[in-house]
Amino acid sequence: MTFEKLTFRSVTVRSVLVPLRRPVVSKVGLFDQWPIILIDLATEEGVVGRSYLEPYLKHSTHYIVPAIYDLAEPRKGQPIRPIEDFQNARRALNLIGYEGVSMIAVSGLDMAAWDALAKAAGMPLAVLLGGSTGPVAAYNSNGLWLTEVAGLGDDARALVAEGGFKGLKLRLGRDRLADDLAAIEAVRTAVGAEIKLMVDFNQGLRLGEALHRCHALDRQGLYWFEEPIAYDNLAGYAQLSRELTTPVQLGENFYGPRALHQALSIGAGDYVMPDLMRIGGVTGWIRASSIAGAAGVEMSTHLYPEFAAHLMRVTETAHWLEWQDWADPILAAPFKLADGFLMVPNRPGAGLEWDEDAVRRYQYDG
Repeated sequence: MTFEKLTFRSVTVRSVLVPLRRPVVSKVGLFDQWPIILIDLATEEGVVGRSYLEPYLKHSTHYIVPAIYDLAEPRKGQPIRPIEDFQNARRALNLIGYEGVSMIAVSGLDMAAWDALAKAAGMPLAVLLGGSTGPVAAYNSNGLWLTEVAGLGDDARALVAEGGFKGLKLRLGRDRLADDLAAIEAVRTAVGAEIKLMVDFNQGLRLGEALHRCHALDRQGLYWFEEPIAYDNLAGYAQLSRELTTPVQLGENFYGPRALHQALSIGAGDYVMPDLMRIGGVTGWIRASSIAGAAGVEMSTHLYPEFAAHLMRVTETAHWLEWQDWADPILAAPFKLADGFLMVPNRPGAGLEWDEDAVRRYQYDG
C-alpha cells in the first residue's frame, strides 16, 4: 500500500468519560472524571487512523464533535495529505477565528490522518517522520495536586514508583506562601532532593502575586515555574523570565505555531510545552518544533503521551514528556514505562488501539 492511494472515506467520533485514579485538584477546577473524544478516520483502503482529544470540560464535546464532522465532510473521497489538509482547514476557518474549537477540531483530524499514513506505510509514526522508536525521558504528572500537604509525601513516593521517575509535577499556588513551602518540603523529604520538581501554578496568580510568590520560591531549586499567570499575558511572562533564576515554562495554550513564535520573539518564557490539541496536532507540532529548535529553546509536551512520545523522537530540542495515564482505561495497549522513560513501541502508527469494551462502558452522550 502506498501513501498516494490512501483515501479519506469517513470519520467516526465518540465521547467517553473515564474515571481518574487521582482526582485533579487545581486552580483550573476539580475533576474526578475525564472527558476524551475518540476519532476513527476510515480510508477506502481499509486503514483506520486513530487519535483522541482531551477537552477538559465534558459538555464541550457537544460542540467539538460536530466541528470535527463538519471539517471531515469535504474531505470524503480525497487523498489523505495532512499538511495540505491542515492548511486548507485553517483557511476554511479564518472567518470564525483560528483558536479554540477551530484548532481543536483541526488537530484531532490531523493526528488521525498521520496515524493512518504511518499504518499504511507499516511504520511507527516516529519512523515515518524520519526518526526511530525508543525511550523518551518523562516526568510523572499524575498527582501532587492542591490537596492536604500531609498526604503529599505518600503521593510522591507512589508516583516515583509507578515508572522509576526522576521528575514529578507539583502544583503550587496555595493561599499562603508557607503552605507552598511546606508542600515542597514534604515532597523532597519523601523522595529526595535528586528528584526534579516541575511546579505548575495552572495560571492561578495575577502578575503581582506571581512576582511575590515566584521570587520567594526562586531559591528552592525547582526545575521550572509553569504558567504562574494567565496564558495570554505574554508581557507578564517576559517580565517573570527576566527577573527569575528559575526557568519559566509556558505553551500548553499556544494555538498554533505562530503563537509560539510570538512568545519566543519577546522572551516570554525559557521553556515551551505545546499541547497537541491546541498547537495543531502532528503538523502543528512539527512546525512549532522547528521554531523552537531555531531559537534553541527546549520543548516539552503537554498531555497526549502516546503521540507526543513519537514527536519527541524527532524534535531537535526535545526536553521532557509529561506522562499521565488518563487515557489508559480505554487503550488496548498502553505504552510501557521503564526507569523514568516512556517507551515508544515498534508498531505501525502512533500505537493507539481502543479497548472497545471499555469504550462502551465509559460512553458519554451528555
